Amino acid sequence: MDRRLFVTSLALAALPAVAQDSVWRRLAGGGHVLLLRHAATVPGTGDPPNFRLDACATQRNLSAKGQADARRLGEALRRERVPVADVLSSRWCRCLDTARLAFGSVKPAPMLDSMFDDDETSRQHKLAELRRYLAAFKGPGNLVLVTHDVNIRALVGQYLNQGDMVVAIANADGSLRVTDTLPITAP
Repeated sequence: MDRRLFVTSLALAALPAVAQDSVWRRLAGGGHVLLLRHAATVPGTGDPPNFRLDACATQRNLSAKGQADARRLGEALRRERVPVADVLSSRWCRCLDTARLAFGSVKPAPMLDSMFDDDETSRQHKLAELRRYLAAFKGPGNLVLVTHDVNIRALVGQYLNQGDMVVAIANADGSLRVTDTLPITAP
């Protein structure tokens, strides 16, 4: 494992409960963007050759642990009274399932689809569309975006473990200012 990723993982696991409490209080006030990497999947990298977005059986999907983690995240947000405005998701089944299990309803959003195999023009188009959406977001509540590692790194420059989330504030230009990172095992 890359040393930087290892250190990041340790930092997430060591986030003190007091710090988590302060994040939950801020989220209860709304106006944030929760950028969530899909929950844990069955082992593997990427999707099988010739997968189809309209056929979950052809994709790498959530594991039983990922399903449980997504439910636990939704329960934590409800318990902490975190208001949710909209939930948007990549159209990949592992993202849609994470969103449905955690939040109940979700809007598929192609701008959140994996950029893994995209050329630079397609990546920039997705990022520009997402930034326009973020620039227009005013709440009330918090905006939830469920997507992939490669997209999160392109948007905020951070690596997240499966199921972890970045808490951010949208700037007027649609860029995000990260305020916190929470592991899926947060209370």
